Amino acid sequence: MGATAQGQTRPATPPAGGSGGGSQPVTVDADKMERFGKESLTIFTGNVVARQNNNVQYADRMEVYFDEKEDRILRTVSTGNVRIITRDCRTGTARRAEYYDLDQRVVLKGNARMWQEDNVVTGETITIFISQDRVIVESGNQERTKGIFYPRDENKKTAAAPAKTGPVQCAN
Repeated sequence: MGATAQGQTRPATPPAGGSGGGSQPVTVDADKMERFGKESLTIFTGNVVARQNNNVQYADRMEVYFDEKEDRILRTVSTGNVRIITRDCRTGTARRAEYYDLDQRVVLKGNARMWQEDNVVTGETITIFISQDRVIVESGNQERTKGIFYPRDENKKTAAAPAKTGPVQCAN
């Protein structure tokens, strides 16, 4: 049986790197949830799935740090099989993901990779500035950053894609 927690207010996990959901609730499902009141910390372990505003994050473990009143998520730290899917269908993987609410920033660390359709960027660290729609990819000691970008075939895209109403459904 899994544990579920809901937080109101800001993005708890735009781990998914999508834009903050403001008043959208954050839902976290996991096998286990442990709360440490004095530290304003909640730890989710085992098959963690966090969702908010069509952003999804998967991990083995997620630490959620709240403000002193525990009415706002300040940051999250996720480790183990980290995968994010943003509401605009960008997917990212890394060994660790950190989300900072104040900066509206997601940092993918350790063999970080992000892709959308066939376009891919890789590096040791990928920092996503959500509100600025900006990404920084940094290399590590072993490898340089890499980006592979394919030209978009506008004719194929417009003819094949009917107008969508409602939330975008990602293929990943």
